[in-house]
Amino acid sequence: MTGPSASVPFPRQHARTQRFTLGAPRGYTVSPDGARVVFLRSGSGTDRTQRLWVLDVAEGREFTAADPSALLAGAEEELSATERARRERTRDGSAGVVGYAVDAAVEVAAFALSGRLFAAELRAGTARELPATGTVVDPRPSPDGRYVAYAADGALRVVRADGAGDGDDRALATPDGPEVTWGLAEFIAAEEMGRHRGFWWSPGSDRLLAARVDTAPVRRWWIADPAHPDRRPAEVAYPAAGTPNAEVALAFLGLDGSRTDVVWDRERFPYLARVHWSAAGPPLLLVQSRDQRTQRYLTVDEGTGATRTVHEDTDPAWNELIPGTPAWTPDGRLVRVADTPDGVAPGARRLFAGDRALTAAPLHVRAVLDIGDDDILFAASGPENHDIGVHRVRHRGDGPAAVARLGARPYPTVTSAVRGGDVVVLTQASLVRPGAQVEVVRLAADGTEERVAAIGSYAQQPVLTARPRLVLAGERDIPCAVLLPEGHTEGDGPLPVLMDPYGGPHGQRVVAAHHAHLTSQWFANQGFAVVVADGRGTPGRSPAWEKSLSRRVAEPVLQDQVDALHGLADRFPLDLTRVAIRGWSFGGYLAALAALRRPDVFHAAIVGAPVTDLRLYDTHYQERYLGHPDEEPAVYAANSLVTDEGLSGAREPHRPMMVIHGLADDNVVVAHSLRLSSALLAAGRPHEVLPLSGVTHMTPQEQVAENLLLLQVDFLRRSLGLTETS
Repeated sequence: MTGPSASVPFPRQHARTQRFTLGAPRGYTVSPDGARVVFLRSGSGTDRTQRLWVLDVAEGREFTAADPSALLAGAEEELSATERARRERTRDGSAGVVGYAVDAAVEVAAFALSGRLFAAELRAGTARELPATGTVVDPRPSPDGRYVAYAADGALRVVRADGAGDGDDRALATPDGPEVTWGLAEFIAAEEMGRHRGFWWSPGSDRLLAARVDTAPVRRWWIADPAHPDRRPAEVAYPAAGTPNAEVALAFLGLDGSRTDVVWDRERFPYLARVHWSAAGPPLLLVQSRDQRTQRYLTVDEGTGATRTVHEDTDPAWNELIPGTPAWTPDGRLVRVADTPDGVAPGARRLFAGDRALTAAPLHVRAVLDIGDDDILFAASGPENHDIGVHRVRHRGDGPAAVARLGARPYPTVTSAVRGGDVVVLTQASLVRPGAQVEVVRLAADGTEERVAAIGSYAQQPVLTARPRLVLAGERDIPCAVLLPEGHTEGDGPLPVLMDPYGGPHGQRVVAAHHAHLTSQWFANQGFAVVVADGRGTPGRSPAWEKSLSRRVAEPVLQDQVDALHGLADRFPLDLTRVAIRGWSFGGYLAALAALRRPDVFHAAIVGAPVTDLRLYDTHYQERYLGHPDEEPAVYAANSLVTDEGLSGAREPHRPMMVIHGLADDNVVVAHSLRLSSALLAAGRPHEVLPLSGVTHMTPQEQVAENLLLLQVDFLRRSLGLTETS
């Protein structure tokens, strides 16, 4: 990690480094023999171009396998609309090799640049372009490394990995309708289900299982750029709550040109959430009902395409999708994670192999990371949900399973892992030092760890140090981070308060990771006591904590912000007469909710890209928490900010609000903020609106990201009656 530049203020550094992610290694793959670790990293803390790297574990030597600048001969990268959308779904604002896929031996990697197809020889560290037809998206080598399949212009195609004979490039499936694509994930799969791919190779490399997506039933939205009225609006197939989804089907596509359609009850289970295909068992699907209260694990007959249910989960609220599941153990048992009673009221999120539960409370399983011959690596939080560890449990045998933590430290961490053979890449962040440390360790049969290498980071070191205090507040023990200005002492008196939450599903903010608190610390250094509170609905604590939002989002998330604030007031120097709140996305919704419904507590709000009319957000997310809007219209009306029922909870006095929204946002479209502004204007409530031309939901532009922080501080000072020195 490179040192900070004292002449660069934090907002500029934060923007230039894309939140200190540039130059940091990521995207690891370990070869099954443990000899190589493949990863991505850009050349410096301000370089957006990701390169493909290889670590030779035995020699401890890193070398570049693919440099986009050389492969494109210095030309600027050009992104297709499909690739831009893919990067938006993954919130990736970098450039170059932002993703890659490998063969089973991790000797060949495939990736796309400017819609062109490239392959890298990972042992030699060389890369070359392969012949391809159309604009290439998401290329993936076959397990044996002989072929590369890729999506292009709606078709799924395959080419020889050695490029011989013009690669024998051919289409395995082509669109049979104007809105049909093969081999790509539909919008809600990528945005909400964590499924970013649309085809899977067979273990024998002779066929693929491919998704056919037809967006014809999906209603069209039009996203215009008002700053450029000469340009046509972008057409977006957006499945808003209560409206039709894309039709998703599957088929086996043989390299010999054969096709076998997969059959399941798509009427009852329209959501294809997961696909797993390994040598340990038949192809495995996880499909969900539209209300997500029932999900089925299906095996697929490769010869006929028929499916069979091997397990079913039901839940009165919803079933949560867990990364890395479902899958097979090498001996053919189903690996899954389920919410079950565990002798205590909140229940437990437990790991299963077959019918055997491998974990119990207080471990809260968050992801399955790797399945070995006789053990499973998984990520879980424990009694302190800001401490997220990687754990190892043996899946063979009977009786209670012994769980051991990898990379254990005498302090809390946020840890992730990738394994190949007996080699594990551990990435650990903590509050002890800035950034994340990446160690390569070898696991012995007895569970001991030997550090064999490290992967360096070129990320910049921040110009400030975050010093959060992680505490619990209120009668519900709400996890909170409290940050005070650098150098603040007890005798300095109370401080104006800035609540800085996300506060909703899939958005844990109170974690034991230094960089997670940098922006909050910067706001604190401007003269605020900053409080980050993870109330009900946020992940990592218990199923009951998350699912308490079912059919009622607004009341619990807002009440927990109030309770956290009041619960901390006797321990920290908080001036409760000057309290502001800021947030983005769900946090923006929460900030607007606070200013409108609890002006007795909150005196100003910064409302970033909020979801205000809950009918305008997508099906899979919104119906999970609120049901179908045609069946439960009162639930939507009560929890929205712009309906008569929603606004009826608004109280006096009027509080200043700054509403910020990117005009190019295709996830939370700007209509949300425009409808909020119209409702506020109709009610005579003063507010400010800051439209961001050409900006999407993730605001990657450097100048925009920098100045947004400065403008927010200015608004807070004006709205709370603060001077520059107060």
